[in-house]
Amino acid sequence: MTGFASGSQETPDGTLLMELRSVNHRYLELQFRLPDVLRPCEPRLRELLSQSLKRGKVDCRLEWLPHPAQDQSLSPDAHSLEQLRIVSALIQKDFPDARPLSVADILNWPGVLPHSLERAPADEWVESLASTTLHSLSSTRGREGQKLGKFLLDHAQVMSARIQPLRERMPALVRAYQEKLSQRLRESLASVDEDRLLQEVAQWSAKIDIAEELSRLDMHLEEVIRVVHGGGQSGKRLDFLMQELHREANTLGSKALHSELSLVSLDLKLHIEQMREQVQNIE
Repeated sequence: MTGFASGSQETPDGTLLMELRSVNHRYLELQFRLPDVLRPCEPRLRELLSQSLKRGKVDCRLEWLPHPAQDQSLSPDAHSLEQLRIVSALIQKDFPDARPLSVADILNWPGVLPHSLERAPADEWVESLASTTLHSLSSTRGREGQKLGKFLLDHAQVMSARIQPLRERMPALVRAYQEKLSQRLRESLASVDEDRLLQEVAQWSAKIDIAEELSRLDMHLEEVIRVVHGGGQSGKRLDFLMQELHREANTLGSKALHSELSLVSLDLKLHIEQMREQVQNIE
């Protein structure tokens, strides 16, 4: 399901900013955009998100804004620079071909810049921010889930309304089919045993009887409504129900003895396909 959430966390050394974006996806796919100083946090973040989210393509962006040193200075530490110079000179003496340290190498060396510019926030700060932002994302996804639930309920009700007239019309359609079949058999066969004729007609009538298919369609639609109202992680259950509904609608079409039945079968399959597309986005 789609959703967006952002949050911030103040720490003694700086500010953490997090954004979570989620779009529809059949499976759970996590992408992380983290600064180098926060890369060690990725496994724990992945674990936290996987515990709460089961579907969706989720983009996690985390920023770290360290507080400047109290003197607002970016001046490097003189003692660290001197120690680095001594070590570098010793290495150059023993290994003349070694590449000299660049400015970037020196600035990235631990201890050269004030600690607040380089120290990563403690793990508990990152986890705290992730938990609150994830809760906010779950709320937005929950609202999206309510919309999807209403969509499914609306389609289920429309399908039920399409099925009910069929149930009322089927006895008359079957009788008309039996009479038509009996007439054709009598015309084709000069002499035919009446009992055998009735037996053949009954067998063919049973093959085109859709009472069981209509009952199963009703049962599956009732289960869809129950699952939607039940909430929770219902995506896999609904996906299974869509498969069952599609199977019954196909069987209905294969037994079509009237154009009305064929149209209903096509209409049902259209609704089922629209529902199935949305079910892929439900956890």
